[in-house]
Parts: sequence; C-alpha cells; structure tokens
Amino acid sequence: MIKKALFPAAGYGTRFLPATKSVPKEMLPVVNKPLIHYGIKECMNAGIFEIGFVTGRSKRAIEDYLDHNPELENQIEGSSKEGLLQEVNEMIEKCTFTYVRQKKMLGLGHAVLTGEPLIGNNPFAVVLADDLCEGDVLSQMVKLYNKFKCTIVALEEVPKEEVNKYGIVAGKEIEDGILMIEDMVEKPNIDKAPSNLAIIGRYILTPDIFDLLRETKPGKGGEIQLTDALLRQAKEGMVIGYKFKGRRFDCGSVKGFIEATNYFYEKDFGGN
Repeated sequence: MIKKALFPAAGYGTRFLPATKSVPKEMLPVVNKPLIHYGIKECMNAGIFEIGFVTGRSKRAIEDYLDHNPELENQIEGSSKEGLLQEVNEMIEKCTFTYVRQKKMLGLGHAVLTGEPLIGNNPFAVVLADDLCEGDVLSQMVKLYNKFKCTIVALEEVPKEEVNKYGIVAGKEIEDGILMIEDMVEKPNIDKAPSNLAIIGRYILTPDIFDLLRETKPGKGGEIQLTDALLRQAKEGMVIGYKFKGRRFDCGSVKGFIEATNYFYEKDFGGN
C-alpha cells in the first residue's frame, strides 16, 4: 500500500520572479487555490494521507496554509465565506504533514534523499506541485503499483523540440500505455533523445531508491539527478513508465500557469 507522499518544495521558482521572491511557487494560486492544494487533493483521492515536504528558506507559507487560522475562521464563521475553507480544513484534519529542510539546492535526487527520514523503509509517491494534473493521476499509478510492486514514473509525449527540458525514457511496451523502461536520459539534446516520452512530476518509488541516490555521483551543476538513480534501478531491477490518462499543466512556466488558470476558472466557476 502507498500511504506516504513526498513533495520536494525547496526550489526558488525563479521563472516567476519577482512574485516568488517572498511567495513560494507552490503557493501561487490557480484561481483561488494554491498549487500545493491541488497536489494534496490528488494524494487524498489516491488514499495517501501521510505527506512530507522538503522545504527551504522562505517556505513557511506552506506550513501556515496547512494549519488552522483561528482568527480568520472566527471572523468568517456563520458567513457565506465560511465554506471556502472547508476543503483545506478537511486536509488539515485528515492528513499528517511533516517537514524537513533541504539545506542546499543540489537537484531533485538530493531533495528526495533529504526526505528519507519522513518516508523510512516504505514505498512512496513523489509529487512536484508545479506539474498540476487533472484526472487523479496518482490514483492510476497506485493501482499499477499494486500490480507490479516496482517504481513507476508518469510519462507524457512532448514535442521533439522540448525534450531538452525533461528526463526522457525509452523502453518496451508490455501493455497498452505501460513501458518497461530500458533507457533514461536527463534533458538530452534533440539528436541524443531516445524518444519524446518525458517523465513528468508524478512518481511512485520503492525505498531502495535512497541507497541508489546515496551512491549517485553529482552531474551537471553539481546536482544529484533522480533520473540517474532511476536508470540504475531499471537496469538492476524494474521501472515502469506509465502514459497516464488525464491532462498536465506545466505551472512551472508562465504559459502553463495561465493555461491552468483559464481551465480551472472555466471548470470550477463556469467562466463567471
């Protein structure tokens, strides 16, 4: 059973400066809910209620959001606005939130390794909040994990000219939309990309990933790449790639953020 999730949330969000100078990128609102809210809701829909955050300096707003605010709640009690806090209060009551700080920004692999004390010897989900997914992608992946009992990464086809922005995989399709991964390259040049199948910000990892990350040498920029550890895991065991059903918004980019805002405005408010 997948009971735990890890949110790497220590990055600076430089593509959204100056807003992210003081506001964590995970707290940027898509209409009236911050990105982190959508990710936690996806976890809950997948039956995951133990949630850890790898944070950094200037990220206290995440902790404050996931805690009660008695002054605000008293102020709006009995008013038409009281219901606006219902969903986040449900998260606070049903989930357990824990936090650890990543002292240096040394890549996603390092962030995941930093979260080991929050996970222990358990399989776990990893959610990158700036990949906002519609369609309960984690629920789909949990069902796959229950079948294959191995690491699973979510995949999406991207335009050839964008492969240098992602971890790109290649492998053998063993079922419709399910690949046994054989190769994996982090942000390859177009002519070196093994495919146009990109890993997006949803993973289910088995706990042996921590030992592999400890043995992973820093790559470009001194960063420890999660894809390097995943490739070794694929070579020595099994890693599944899953072409998920649903839609992903790259809210780490301004274009994707605006697309998500427009989509959820229409979906939740009917454009009114």
